[in-house]
Amino acid sequence: MAEKLAPDKRHSFVHNGQKVFEWDQTLEEVNVYLDLPPNVPKKLFYCKIQSQHIEVGIRGNPPYLNRDLACPVKTDSSFWTLEDGTMHVTLQKRDKGHTWSSPIVGQGLLDPYSVDLEQKRLMLQRFQEENPGFDFSQAQFTGTCPDPRTFMGGVRSD
Repeated sequence: MAEKLAPDKRHSFVHNGQKVFEWDQTLEEVNVYLDLPPNVPKKLFYCKIQSQHIEVGIRGNPPYLNRDLACPVKTDSSFWTLEDGTMHVTLQKRDKGHTWSSPIVGQGLLDPYSVDLEQKRLMLQRFQEENPGFDFSQAQFTGTCPDPRTFMGGVRSD
């Protein structure tokens, strides 16, 4: 049932008509997807994840992405992989349940309506996590959705 509340689509950040990255989020993590250039050996790609900064690039070249993160992450449980021509960066949120409006400061910022939709989806994920015997995939909120981090005592950490 939890997979029904997973992100149904990725958000894209496009600059000058070119996709820079795509991203999505769950209660616990933010996933960033970067298309890799062809014909570059995989061992040349790198990604440095700091608590509030990310750097991605090809060794021997200026970084492709060298920016501050929108929110702090847990570096010990954040990681990156290369799969099918894509770098997938998994950022573990320091504040579980926090709704990010973008992974990178000043880039790919969601509009207020999209942020509200994300917050509602994360709130339903929280309900599903706390009540695994119930199916919240068809639930809806009327009006403003509460913050999944703080609603009714806050999100439970494992």
